[in-house]
Amino acid sequence: MSFEKMGFKVSDEMLAAFFPIVLYWVCSGIYVLLGLFEKYRLHLKIDEEEKNLVSRRTVVKGVLLYQTFEVVVTCLLLKATGNYNGNVTSPKPSLIVLAQQFVVGALFWDTWQYFGHRILHQNKFLYKHIHSQHHRVIVNYAFAAHYHHFLEGFILDTVGGILSVRLSGMSPRASIFFFSFAVIKIVDDHCGSWLPRGNVFHIFFRNNTAFHAVHHQLYGSKYNFSQIFFVHWDKILGTYMPYSLEERAGGGFEARSLEDSKDD
Repeated sequence: MSFEKMGFKVSDEMLAAFFPIVLYWVCSGIYVLLGLFEKYRLHLKIDEEEKNLVSRRTVVKGVLLYQTFEVVVTCLLLKATGNYNGNVTSPKPSLIVLAQQFVVGALFWDTWQYFGHRILHQNKFLYKHIHSQHHRVIVNYAFAAHYHHFLEGFILDTVGGILSVRLSGMSPRASIFFFSFAVIKIVDDHCGSWLPRGNVFHIFFRNNTAFHAVHHQLYGSKYNFSQIFFVHWDKILGTYMPYSLEERAGGGFEARSLEDSKDD
């Protein structure tokens, strides 16, 4: 029985705000289980315990607090910028149009994220008081992806995401899929695990788990600012740090800058 037949009606705005958060925790749970196997980890378990500057408990509380704020703001912004007229018979866009909208949205959001992220690193005041919260997690794990200052999340994620949807021409219904894909991708980027085969994000995107693992290390903090989808701005503007992915003797993998590899 549908929600509408039961007397409940869930708007597309609410689904666009809420459903990606459900996916965030479901996917994070899967990666937490995957992280129990050392053969898939990009860092040793002991490194996570010794290097990270914040507990997992604090991270969970911080993420839940931000996501509560995000749901409210996303619903309000989608509603305020939407163009609903109650016409449910309006023609649906073709798959080609949807693909074009997704690409435009992804390119805009990546641009918004790259320059915002880079400014947060290069401005000492902004880094100290805002972005440093995210980098308290030096050894990444999945549910720390959205552990950041609420101003950073609001400007880069919420506002950037809404602008991407509106500028690309996506409907709120299409944005449900766009935001959901982005959330799964972001969780994978921060999961700290590397599946040697079968991970489509690693096959099709250079902006992946290893790319972000390099950025979260001290030697990579001035590089690899790109987030979510592509790495073109890093390569164009000279902030891309090439890396190698090597198997660790005790199991698992290690992402290392090519400069480090040459020193060996």
